[in-house]
Amino acid sequence: MSQEISPEIAKRIELLQEKFKNSGQDMLSYLDGLLYDQYITYWDYIRLDTLLSLQVPATHFPDEMIFIGYHQITELYFKLIIHEQKQIIENEQLTGAFFAEKAKRINRYFTVLINSFDVMVRGMEREQFLKFRMSLLPASGFQSAQFRMIEFYSTDLINLVHPTVRDNYRNKDNVQDYVFAKAESVTNQELYENIYWKKGGIDMHTGEKTLTLKQFEKRYTPRFLRIAGEVQNTNLNQQFLQLPDEEKTEDLIEALRMLDQNANINWLLMHMGAAHRYLRKEGQAVQATGGTNWKQFLPPSFQKISFFPSLWTQQEHDEWGKQWVTHALNTK
Repeated sequence: MSQEISPEIAKRIELLQEKFKNSGQDMLSYLDGLLYDQYITYWDYIRLDTLLSLQVPATHFPDEMIFIGYHQITELYFKLIIHEQKQIIENEQLTGAFFAEKAKRINRYFTVLINSFDVMVRGMEREQFLKFRMSLLPASGFQSAQFRMIEFYSTDLINLVHPTVRDNYRNKDNVQDYVFAKAESVTNQELYENIYWKKGGIDMHTGEKTLTLKQFEKRYTPRFLRIAGEVQNTNLNQQFLQLPDEEKTEDLIEALRMLDQNANINWLLMHMGAAHRYLRKEGQAVQATGGTNWKQFLPPSFQKISFFPSLWTQQEHDEWGKQWVTHALNTK
């Protein structure tokens, strides 16, 4: 004798029937699919076997497993950050509350990364690192395309131009010193060629582009320029500037200022800590993986990159990342 269908189940069936009727689909076919489908397991859902097969060290040094594993974890968090950014960028009825909630999520991801970076700073033997890193040439964390995408999704290209030439591309009619409005005649291609991180891909001895930078440009330049063009009016900074004043709440402003600090100061400071531990030798800097000039590339006080320049005073811009200089810039 079949069990009587409860009113709750009957109601759900009625709703499902209406749903599939409106979509032109056959509900019975979907119900058959449920009958034939197998119960999903945790390990299948997250593709655990595939995930755990991706850590493939290039050497026999045990600590390389830490190095590759942590970088893969980092890239997964970058993916989550981009996932949140796109929801802000694609929202055609953006509110301050929605913006703030997504910005807070991004800050949580950055906070996890920043707080866990001690794994990299203290979690490997220096001797092992200096040996296995040589097998990774010319690969470098400098080549993290997702972090560059986070930058493009966050702000205008003009705000990513190297500070030594940034003034050349300001709109001279704009009286707001730190808005960095782009002059009409300047192309994204020109701004991209002067982006700050390219300075880090210049060989310290020859002054030429490193193979690391050349590979990176060849692989990702078309994609980067496409993204920059697509979001030049909808990146996070532009979305904030275009909000009505009543939507620019203190909660949102605080979240965006924290995002600026997390991405452009705190995250870089953690890398400086690792670089100082592993790449200093008898008072001199060891060349970074891929030949990148980390002492000129990483310090936030040198780059003064801000995603949301209008949220900071001139004094705050002048002192951007100054704590690194105070605490760490003791070697030449």
